[in-house]
Amino acid sequence: MPLAKDFVPASKALHDLKGFDCGKPDMNTFLSRFSEKHGKLGLSRTYVLPEVAASGKSPIAAYFTLATNSVVREKIPIKQSLPQYPIPVVLMARLAVDDRYKGCGLGSKTLVYALRKAVALSKAGLPAYGLILDVLDEDALGFYQHFGLFESFTDDPMRLFVPMKTLEQI
Repeated sequence: MPLAKDFVPASKALHDLKGFDCGKPDMNTFLSRFSEKHGKLGLSRTYVLPEVAASGKSPIAAYFTLATNSVVREKIPIKQSLPQYPIPVVLMARLAVDDRYKGCGLGSKTLVYALRKAVALSKAGLPAYGLILDVLDEDALGFYQHFGLFESFTDDPMRLFVPMKTLEQI
């Protein structure tokens, strides 16, 4: 089935959120049960790439979730003079591709879109020094390391960071 041209906010009314299966139960459950609720509460925003459906709810090919966050400056793997207070960042809380689309480059496309969205939010008035993400497992870590953008936190190799200045060049 063809995919929509753009990612859009997740909506139970428009999208088949329960039909998404990336092989990771926690990721599937978040999309189907919590993504829209968290958006309404202002906790995070989930964006989905739906298939173009002739009728009914559109199946989801991929999704990502962004939220605001802050980190203690000592944990950021960048050696730069920063203020003593917590540093504002964008958290990429989730990124997943449905099993039907694995191996066709959709993970990379989703990541690039999510990173560009983070830059757009930062430029639109929600300033952030960078983007962080918590890696789910070793497979995901390999996926993110492949891009050569991310550095591990000083105390947690499964938490990654990239400065917003780097993302602005993507």
